[in-house]
This record gives sequence, C-alpha cells and structure tokens, in this order.
Amino acid sequence: MHDRESIVHMRAACELAARVLQYAGTMVKPSVTTDEIDRAVHQMIIDAGAYPSPLGYGGFPKSVCTSVNECICHGIPDSRALRDGDIINIDVTIYLNGYHGDTSRTYLCGEVDEPTKQLVKVTKECMLRGISACKHGVSFKAIGERISEHVNKYGYSIDPFIGHGVGTIFHSEPIIWHTYDYEPGFMVAGQTFTIGKPLPWPSSSR
Repeated sequence: MHDRESIVHMRAACELAARVLQYAGTMVKPSVTTDEIDRAVHQMIIDAGAYPSPLGYGGFPKSVCTSVNECICHGIPDSRALRDGDIINIDVTIYLNGYHGDTSRTYLCGEVDEPTKQLVKVTKECMLRGISACKHGVSFKAIGERISEHVNKYGYSIDPFIGHGVGTIFHSEPIIWHTYDYEPGFMVAGQTFTIGKPLPWPSSSR
C-alpha cells in the first residue's frame, strides 16, 4: 500500500521508465543489436540519476530485458543483430528514489508479416482490457477474465506468466494472473501492480 507521497515517487519512477522505453523503441531497426539497446538504456537511466533494476537482480547481467520473437520474456541482450520481420519486447524497470517503475512494449522491426502484426495488436488490446478492469473493490480475477475473453476470440492460448506488485520492492504481492483463476483478493486504492501483455500464442503451435 502507498500513501500520497509514495504515489508521487511511483509516478516519477514510472514516468522515467516510460521515457527510457520510448527512446529504446526508436532504436528498433534491422542491423541494430540488443546489446546496443542495452547500453543506450543503461546510460539514459544513469544520466537521470536512477539505477536499472534488472542489473544484478538474481544474477541478471544486463540493464534491460530484450525478448526477440519466440523468447517469452526476460531475454538477455546480446550481439545478435535485429532482422527485418522480427518483433522485440523491451522491458524497462528503473529504480529512482527508493521506488521501481516497470514498463514494457513489443515493437515491430522493419516489415513484419500480418499474422505477427495481429499477435502484437491483440496482446496490446488484452493489456488495455486488463487495465480497464482496475478499480477499488474489484476482484483481481476480473483482469484475467477480460484478457482471456479477448484472447479466445482469436483462437490463442496464454502462457501462464503473471503480473506482480511493484514499488519499493521489485516483485511483490499481489500476483496478477492473465488467465481465468480462482485466487482470492480484491484491489484496494493505493496498490501498485503490473499487468503484462499476456503472451498469447496460436493454439495450434502450443
């Protein structure tokens, strides 16, 4: 739970994370490596007086997560150059004044085929539908229900990764499922948590 002062710090951390993510997205082009994106993200975060939360977390060796194509999440930047037709999720988390701001987005690299464009479009729509469920007193289950209902229209299945609480602790309660679930719990004003893109896949491929 956060009081008003804490929410101010959360907003500042999240706004910086969003600016860094937006900049990283401008680098997504064929021939650019994810190592180059990592270095740029690291420098921008440090220059802003913050720290890249992933660096050293659980032994993670980089300052940003870059997940290309079939990599579900938490991909490690490396020397592989992005290619025309790739998709890449960039996951930026920064630590500023005692609070973590966490955000990510999937970008298209060059000319991407239509089925892949639809996949990225549907994941974004799912995220927005999950966010639209958030209100004081609403069950956390409503998030997964809205996401699952939308995914089912397209014949996708959802990888069971989760969202999580965020704030003074990088990963904390509550756990946010992106599928139908039966876990108890209700949203309370003053909580902060992440709703990730729910990683749908064509059912026939899983």
